[in-house]
Amino acid sequence: MNIEKLIASLDGPILVIGASGFIGANLLRCCVEVRQDVVGTTFSGDCWRLTDIPAANLAYLNLNDPQSVATVLDRVKPRTIFDCSSFGAYSFEDEPERIHTTNYLSFIRLLEMLRSRKISAYVHAGSSSEYGLNASGPSEEAPLLPNSHYAVSKAAASQAIAFYGKIHGLPIVNLRLYSVYGPYEDSSRLVPTLCEHAMRGSLPVFAHADVSRDFVYVDDVVAAFVETAARMAPDIMGESFNIGSGQAVRLDALAAVAKELFSLDAEPQFSAAAGRAWDVSNWYANIGKAARVIGWRPRISLSDGLLKTHQWWGGQLTRSSFGELTKKVSGPRTRSSVSAVIACYRDEQAIPIMHQRLKAVFERLHIDYEIIFVNDCSPDGSAEVIREISARDPRVIGITHSRNFGSQAAFRSGMEYASKEACVLLDGDLQDPPELIEAFVEQWRAGAEVVYGRRIKRDMPVLLEACYKTFYRVFAAMSEVPVPKDAGDFSLLDRTVVFWLLQCTERDAFLRGLRAFVGFRQVGVDYQRPDRMFGKSTNNWIKNIGWAKKGIFSFSRMPLHLLTALGGVACGLTVLLACASIAIRLLHPEMAPRGITFVSLLVMFFGSATIFGIGLLGEYVGKIFEETKARPAFIRRNLIIQGEVRMLSPRGDA
Repeated sequence: MNIEKLIASLDGPILVIGASGFIGANLLRCCVEVRQDVVGTTFSGDCWRLTDIPAANLAYLNLNDPQSVATVLDRVKPRTIFDCSSFGAYSFEDEPERIHTTNYLSFIRLLEMLRSRKISAYVHAGSSSEYGLNASGPSEEAPLLPNSHYAVSKAAASQAIAFYGKIHGLPIVNLRLYSVYGPYEDSSRLVPTLCEHAMRGSLPVFAHADVSRDFVYVDDVVAAFVETAARMAPDIMGESFNIGSGQAVRLDALAAVAKELFSLDAEPQFSAAAGRAWDVSNWYANIGKAARVIGWRPRISLSDGLLKTHQWWGGQLTRSSFGELTKKVSGPRTRSSVSAVIACYRDEQAIPIMHQRLKAVFERLHIDYEIIFVNDCSPDGSAEVIREISARDPRVIGITHSRNFGSQAAFRSGMEYASKEACVLLDGDLQDPPELIEAFVEQWRAGAEVVYGRRIKRDMPVLLEACYKTFYRVFAAMSEVPVPKDAGDFSLLDRTVVFWLLQCTERDAFLRGLRAFVGFRQVGVDYQRPDRMFGKSTNNWIKNIGWAKKGIFSFSRMPLHLLTALGGVACGLTVLLACASIAIRLLHPEMAPRGITFVSLLVMFFGSATIFGIGLLGEYVGKIFEETKARPAFIRRNLIIQGEVRMLSPRGDA
């Protein structure tokens, strides 16, 4: 059975953890070519390997954050998991605590979460570094003698896999990978450096000539992952398998192959300088167990693999600089990826302009991005416009709702699909200027977790603007949490904030209030809000009053407190009035109120106060009633990905 048929046969959905890495990117690409229910996770924002992968097939994941992990598992509901995550394989990744936290502690936490979920296969990318000093053709049963923090963390993970597989029955297998090479490998590695020099007619300086490595082409490694998942059974759960070529290739032999393959005249040079602290001279695999148990063998020779890699890098160099795009560097991770979520209703003309302006902003920022248009069942041609844009730009995804659920539901729907490190929420009518995102990102990178737009001026009639300003000040005064004045939904939210907003499951949501409720460090950026570029606003006085009621009744019990106070004052005044009436009647009968007017006024006052109080109580009871019905806040009809409209199943999968 070929690889495509095996991928098609896997139990889905499929989750590829660490898809922005070398092996993960190849795995994700291979799976996405065959089926749609595949999601790859990213973390660092350095996603050059995934630039043309549809946004719907990506998700942000921080393995060290349990909330982030739970969010991804709840969204994807994976049945097959390929785990290619790791930290510490590079010499500059020398933080022992982070190495062990990422490679082992977070891995254990993930496995504990998966014990309560039904999965069919979990294939983990281990490392031949687990063998450490015992690296010369060891069998899987050979003792592990790790000689670095990275090796120790990977060896510990393999022992945990044995425990969860053999004792707890988790369908998990560990693949100990050797020197994998091929397309999308980091350009600082040996084979890409060799290809770069070969294109210039030269050879790089190698390490010791007698150092041997086991080079295995990435397509063979992808096949190992897929074949292992397809053949998952109780007898291999918890096992480890060596994945390599099974051949020890000395560096002088590699140089000779490259000279002949690429017709080079240059003579290889070898260095006597020490390599990485954990390197050993002879490092190669014994692949007998993999061949015998799961039926896997490498199929691509070193010469063929080098030629394929050389051709791929040649294509890369026609589009970008070899080192600037791909070379991995050390240093702290920067916040460098954003999802733009746009709520669209009657915005057919504005959507193309919004896309152009957003794209220009993100390109100026040199930031990884995706654009999610949420069509809230707009009666115009918004859906077709979004489809046409997504066909041209793979970074664009469209979500269509089954009916109009409102902008708050649209924002929530988009946030659930967002895969980057932050979300920017915008209305689709261009009243939220995309250019302000540059200031948002600046504040976000400076440490803010919420950056909101503060409307210092609106292009609208003076009376209407005064009403808006009055509402925000009344709302801020009455709210039980501090709410910024003149701040709408237009904002940038860090991934952590997005997670907590999505935990607020109320149906009648008021996002700008929820944004204040969740807290974190919040910063405002002033701007002047322009009028709509096209058409007329769908808001009117009745809807604006509804917005005011939504905000006040969602985040304040002040009306109830005032009602209680009014009742108490009215009761006291009634007692005083009754006493005064009796005293006047006894002492000065001629001064006692006569006729029906006084009684009528009292009845009307208390009657209207009673009706008003019942109305206030009714508003709160109505909100309780709405929440207890537990209806979904929105229903997605379809997704639009790369110009293709994908209908959703009843459980929401494409």
